[in-house]
Amino acid sequence: MSTKDFVEKDYYKVLGVPKDATEAEIKKAYRKLAREFHPDANKGDASAEARFKEISEANDVLGDAKKRKEYDEARALFGNGGFRPGPGGGGSFNFDLGDLFGGAQGAGQGGFGGGLGDVFGGLFNRGAGAGAGTRTQPRRGQDIESEVTLSFTEAVDGATVPLRMSSQAPCKACSGTGDKNGTPRVCPTCVGTGQVSRGSGGGFSLTDPCADCKGRGLIAENPCEVCKGSGRAKSSRTMQVRIPAGVSDGQRIRLRGKGAPGERGGPAGDLYVVVHVGTHPVFGRKGDNLTVTVPVTIAEAALGADIKVPTLGGPAVTLKLPPGTPTGRTMRARGKGAVRKDGTRGDLLVTVEVAVPAELSDKAREALEMYRDATGDEDPRALLFESAKGA
Repeated sequence: MSTKDFVEKDYYKVLGVPKDATEAEIKKAYRKLAREFHPDANKGDASAEARFKEISEANDVLGDAKKRKEYDEARALFGNGGFRPGPGGGGSFNFDLGDLFGGAQGAGQGGFGGGLGDVFGGLFNRGAGAGAGTRTQPRRGQDIESEVTLSFTEAVDGATVPLRMSSQAPCKACSGTGDKNGTPRVCPTCVGTGQVSRGSGGGFSLTDPCADCKGRGLIAENPCEVCKGSGRAKSSRTMQVRIPAGVSDGQRIRLRGKGAPGERGGPAGDLYVVVHVGTHPVFGRKGDNLTVTVPVTIAEAALGADIKVPTLGGPAVTLKLPPGTPTGRTMRARGKGAVRKDGTRGDLLVTVEVAVPAELSDKAREALEMYRDATGDEDPRALLFESAKGA
């Protein structure tokens, strides 16, 4: 839907309903006209087809509450037939687009407010004098980045940590005015707008921050000794930040509106926290799963056994080790891992490692020698050599 359609076409007149018509009245009028001018009922009638398209277009706007609100706001703002060719022909207008779109910012959230004003306000500007009535725009606060180090357990379960941050904020000594007496004067260069225009050819002009007031729109006659007339000063504060459960090492968390305060009613910036996670002497981590290596005896691996496995911050779990389990095999204890974003938990991946004793008792040595003699015909490396020959 073009801007020209919004301001030149009278969709209420197309449907034959008053401007305060209800949704039901609009729907009833559309259905009646659609049946009358539908192409199937008017074979070969080009005028009826054009009329049907016009009716459908009007219903598309007035039948949608959001579009209707935008349409009504646009016509109220621009006036009926607000777009009119100027003396130069169809390509020019008899008003200044900079003023038009700049003033549209209060029109409403759903229509032309903000978006078109931001795009066109700087392009179609007649000069510094033209913006004298424009208010200085609010300025968003700066984003802040900080770092925090968590223990392995805190990263898995989540933690609330204190963060001390430094940022630029309105100077307390001069209440953000930049003048030690609190009475700055309006910048004569930009007339308080904080912006100046420069020609770019073709009748257009672009805006830049004013160099004299550094974009503030104000000049301090008696600069504040703390902020040197900038109106901003370094501020330190400590805040409690909740780090969500399941955060990983190196993850960057964004906390909206927790950064530096804005200026002139502008929103605060965001806080970005880079998380560093310490190691654990027993557990490791792979995504949402925790890992642990559990030693088992030769007998447990060969004959099978029920083994107990520790969990992070919870009671031990018992896993059934099948007979003939080789070293390096990984088993899974479900729901014993790190917390996921949806609140569920990952798994604990248990890797078995056959522990070979460094010293043997006489009885143990005798038993192993008997086992060796009983399995002497078996060569676990036979397949290895066969594969090596084949390669």
